Amino acid sequence: MRGIAKLFGAFKPHGQSVLGQQISSTLCLGMVLPPSFELLFQWIEARRCFVDAPGGRIGFLFPEAEMKRGWTDHGRPGGTDIEFAAEGNANLRYWFKAANPDVMSRLCVFAKSGGDGSMAAFWLAEDGTQKIVHLGSGSGSVTLCILAEDPVDFLRLLAIGYDEICWGDAYSEPPNANGEFIVEPNFAFRNWIVDTFHTTIPTQATEIVRHPASMDDEHSEDAFWQWVRKHIW
Repeated sequence: MRGIAKLFGAFKPHGQSVLGQQISSTLCLGMVLPPSFELLFQWIEARRCFVDAPGGRIGFLFPEAEMKRGWTDHGRPGGTDIEFAAEGNANLRYWFKAANPDVMSRLCVFAKSGGDGSMAAFWLAEDGTQKIVHLGSGSGSVTLCILAEDPVDFLRLLAIGYDEICWGDAYSEPPNANGEFIVEPNFAFRNWIVDTFHTTIPTQATEIVRHPASMDDEHSEDAFWQWVRKHIW
C-alpha cells in the first residue's frame, strides 16, 4: 500500500533531529515516527525555525520573527501556522475528561494546530494502522476527524496554505476564500515538499481529508470520529 510504503522507509533520513528525538520519546507502544516527519524536522532545524522552551523544542514552518514583522490587520506571510512539539498524551485526560488506558495507549499529540488549543495527533486505529487525526479544542474549533492516513499527505495538507488547519468548515475551499485575512503561501515549505517527495500540492483540504467531521455532527463516516464518540459520548 502507498501509505505503508511511505511510512516505513520510502524516505530515509540520515540521523535524527532534536525535535524528532523528543517526539519519538512520547510515542505509544506500536507507533513510529514517520521518516517523512523526521525529514521535516531536520528541515525545520536547519532553517532555525524553532525555540527551545522549558518543556522541550517547538518547531515552526516559518520564522516566527519574520511572520510577526509582516503581520497586519489584513494578512500575514508564512502559510499555515502550526507548532510541532513533544506533548504525547499527557494532557489528553483533560480533553477526554478521564485517563482511560484504552484511549491513552492509542493517541500521541505532536502538534498544536490552532491558537485555540486544537491538536494534531498520531492515532493507532483499531486495525493497528497509524493515522494522523485532529482534535478540536471545543472552545473554538470543533473539527474531529482523520486528517491523513499517509504522513506525506499530511505535509501536503500543511503546504496548501490555510491560516490554521483546525477550521474544518474551510476544507472545501482554497485558502483565503473569504478574502478577509490573506495568508501568503510559504513558498520555501511548498517547494521543499514538492522537491523532496516528488509530489504536488492540492488546492483544497478535501483532496486529502476524506471525511471532514465535527464534534457537533450526529453521524459521520470518519473512523476517528466514531472511535472518539464511543469513548467520550
